[in-house]
Amino acid sequence: MKQTILITGASSGFGLILATKLHESGYKVIGTSRNPTKMQVPFKMLALDLADDSSIKTFSNELFKHISQLDVLVNNAGYYLSGLAEETTIEQGKQQLETNFWGTIKLTNELLPHFRKQRNGKIITVGSIMGLLNFPSAAYYGASKHALEGYFKSLRFELNEFNIKVSMVEPMGFKTGIISNSFEAESKINDYDNYRNKIERFSKDIFEKSPEPTPVINTIIKLIEDSNPTFSHPVGKGASLFLAIQHFAYKTFENSIIKNINKFK
Repeated sequence: MKQTILITGASSGFGLILATKLHESGYKVIGTSRNPTKMQVPFKMLALDLADDSSIKTFSNELFKHISQLDVLVNNAGYYLSGLAEETTIEQGKQQLETNFWGTIKLTNELLPHFRKQRNGKIITVGSIMGLLNFPSAAYYGASKHALEGYFKSLRFELNEFNIKVSMVEPMGFKTGIISNSFEAESKINDYDNYRNKIERFSKDIFEKSPEPTPVINTIIKLIEDSNPTFSHPVGKGASLFLAIQHFAYKTFENSIIKNINKFK
């Protein structure tokens, strides 16, 4: 019998593509969106707002009206906050962490009793390569993804005795709706005008050249099918080098980013 899989943030991007493909392959898929009634998809969609505690509780109660067992949780929901660190308000930064980090953790904690009762399950969280090595103009987004890495590394140990497998997927840049649905820093500081202009052109160039998200979807499906998945899974051109760069060649990475940004005058 095919597994039952919950995918948060299934209204666009990785989540929508993954949920559709799994549904077509015969899995029982439950997706989430803040506004599920606006979606016309072949799989079940439930309302969930990760920044709202009452929404998380209501969602959990509703979920188990539709299913008796949950085999896989794919934590995918979140958004991208772009902007230079000093130009981003603390309130914006708090909201980024509240959704991407705390919302993901609160939902995971809400579902852990069900996984422990089953003595089985998988938790797969879509992080980012920015959770390993961050880039300019993404301080809070990167912070939220770094935080997820640290949290789930610890949780992986704690859930091992319950046969609950914990994994992270860390994509490079891919063509999704993350930029069109992103938020920007609210303030502008004149001293940063020249640098901000270069960063914006640098970022636009990267995302315009981004590949289709098929490798990310395939990686998540492999983790779903793997009986004993490992923890970290960077995806994208050069992604496998990032773990080594993080520890042994950070200066090389830093110099490369500076050099590429400075191409944009």
